Amino acid sequence: MHVAHGTILFFAALLAGAINSVAGGGSFVSFPTLLFVGIPPINANATNTVALWPGQPASVWAYRHEFRSLPRRVLVPLTVTGILGGFLGAYVLLITPPATFMTLVPWLLLIATLIFMMSGRITRWVRQRAEHGEHHEFATGRGIFLQLFIAFYLGYFGAGAGILILAMLALLGMDHIHTMNALKAWLTTVSNGAAVILFALKPQVVYWPQAMLMIIGAVLGGYFGAYFARKTKPEYVRAIVIVIGFTLAIYFFAKQIRG
Repeated sequence: MHVAHGTILFFAALLAGAINSVAGGGSFVSFPTLLFVGIPPINANATNTVALWPGQPASVWAYRHEFRSLPRRVLVPLTVTGILGGFLGAYVLLITPPATFMTLVPWLLLIATLIFMMSGRITRWVRQRAEHGEHHEFATGRGIFLQLFIAFYLGYFGAGAGILILAMLALLGMDHIHTMNALKAWLTTVSNGAAVILFALKPQVVYWPQAMLMIIGAVLGGYFGAYFARKTKPEYVRAIVIVIGFTLAIYFFAKQIRG
């Protein structure tokens, strides 16, 4: 690994960790940076997943008290489908031809950015429902079905999947924002965890020196990002991430057109 590339990746992971701690969307920074330093697309996606995953269990720990209100009939089946979907998504990624995945990259970035744009609106909607004292029974059966597809996307690419989980939980009847955030953190952790295990077992998929360096950067970024989050409006960070997402999508579309 070239020193200049290592420095770029470290600071990209530092920024990604900080963004994730404030508003989410850190992959919009870290994944393209891996591509820019010359790592092949599938390896870049796998390395990015491994690099950013250690920060996710920390989020679960922060929400640990919220799990007391989650019945097992909801938590267990969603966890199982989360693991299964994450594993399947990672497996399909590994058998996807690199040229095909690179063709999908601008579309994946565009879709993820559009999903991310909904995050503020969905969060406000859920908070308003909770403030009005509404209560709904969570539709577990449909949740299992939808979670399988979201977990598959998490294992395959993943950017913006957290807001998809939040939207699914809201649409199917869950109405307590802290419980929903706890479940969102847990499901993204187990789905990405399944993908990380598969990536780690597959030889020469993860670029481990880059991944380890980025893990350090992401953890430091998450720690300091949590500190500055108290002084920063998430809306501002979210707007920056959206601009980055659209800019990258346009860049990769243009790159494809140029051939």
